[in-house]
Amino acid sequence: MTHLLNIDMAMVDWARAQFALTAIYHWLFVPLTLGLAVVMGIMETLYYRTGKEFWKQTAQFWQRLFGINFAMGIATGIILEFEFGTNWSNYSYLVGDIFGAPLAVEGIVAFFMESTFVAVMFFGWKKVSKGFHLASTWLTGLGATISAWWILVANSWMQHPVGQAFNPDTMRNEMTSFAEVALSPVAVDKFVHTVLSAWVLGAVFVVGVSSWYLLKKRHQEFACKSLRVGAIFGLISSALIMLSGHHSAYTVAQTQPMKLAAMEALYKGGNDQALTIIAGINPFQQPDYEAEDEAPLKIAVPYALSFLATNDLHGYVPGVRDILDGYTRPDGTRELSLDEKIERGRSAISALAEYRKQKGEGDSELPALQSSLKENMPYFGYGYVTERSQVVPYIPVCFYAFRVMVGGGCLFILLFLIMLWKPKTWSYWLAILCIPVAYIVSEAGWLVAEFGRQPWTIQDMLPTWVSVSQLGSSSVMITFLLFLILFTTLLAVEINIMCKAIKKGPETNNP
Repeated sequence: MTHLLNIDMAMVDWARAQFALTAIYHWLFVPLTLGLAVVMGIMETLYYRTGKEFWKQTAQFWQRLFGINFAMGIATGIILEFEFGTNWSNYSYLVGDIFGAPLAVEGIVAFFMESTFVAVMFFGWKKVSKGFHLASTWLTGLGATISAWWILVANSWMQHPVGQAFNPDTMRNEMTSFAEVALSPVAVDKFVHTVLSAWVLGAVFVVGVSSWYLLKKRHQEFACKSLRVGAIFGLISSALIMLSGHHSAYTVAQTQPMKLAAMEALYKGGNDQALTIIAGINPFQQPDYEAEDEAPLKIAVPYALSFLATNDLHGYVPGVRDILDGYTRPDGTRELSLDEKIERGRSAISALAEYRKQKGEGDSELPALQSSLKENMPYFGYGYVTERSQVVPYIPVCFYAFRVMVGGGCLFILLFLIMLWKPKTWSYWLAILCIPVAYIVSEAGWLVAEFGRQPWTIQDMLPTWVSVSQLGSSSVMITFLLFLILFTTLLAVEINIMCKAIKKGPETNNP
């Protein structure tokens, strides 16, 4: 596998940029799909219980916006999966048996479930009973949520690989427990937190659109009731996301301590760690974490980081340098230094090469090589690391994206409370402005998750520069530019269609 080191780094950069571009555009559509799925389900449930035509027309309006957004999300999502084969073939070959399983389930079960019931939802109002139509609406949303579950299982496995073992005979990682992959703590946390964030975005969207009608003095009954439903839904989702955020921080601290250190710009850790509110981090330059003990101009909440990471106000949280130099966990286990991990990674690579060479000869040393490989395989990816800086994520992006995510969430809680208490004209304008902010906050969450994982395609197992296909950077650059034009066009088309549908308004008796 040493030939994988002869990689065009420009190809790595363009492949990463193309995947990031596709993922960012795809995620513009997904959260609104998940959020509106619940809103339209609530509206139709009210119609089913009350029999009032008003709630039917309200449900149909939000379903119309859901359908526009749903169609655009499918197009970008399919391209994402193709990129694994085109740009990341080494990754796909080594772990395709594991990574492909949840994607296959998502395609077979969830996608067909969505496509079946979405047709009934849109075209079955006069063809099926009210109860069956209501069930179809909720099942459409459930299908979209299940689809998100399997995608997030695949992503979570990259963050925390479990339920697998490396087979030196096939040169592939093979699944040993589907349940362990599907139900890992990282997958559960990521799913809950991601879906709740999508619900919050959907609620902000509903509140913002309703506020526009109130400012225009149009469809005021529809707007007032939709705004109230959206604000209640958003406030409940926000309360739940605070709980899931705490649990996610704890999980990240246990499985990806370097990500947490980057999110907090924590260079030198210890006990009684404070949670940074803001600090003077240069957004355009990696800080000197080797020389500095903490970021300048730091404002922090005492003990809060220790509590988030360990559920103990006095708990130990490692910083960037601690992780690089090695540290002792509170339970007494020792975390290896980067140099030790590199040495063991290179031992794994050497043992694999020797095993492959001697296997055909029936050498008696094969059991010893297998034992060495099994012992050192958890550090396999470190064998390709040559510098300390390679395993430290870009701290400014992780640091500021995390604060945008948390700060935006607090803003939305305030918005929902105002809308439920005593909304004013200025609050309607705030709600409209919060719609693009919600998308920025949603994307910031993914920046934290994915930048914080760098340089790993699979945590500790496979660096990005070992995962790419043997392609020229020019071919990926061309497709990047084509996708940029295509996705930007799709986004502009969706915004235009959505705005026209909103401007037209619901088909109610009260204009």
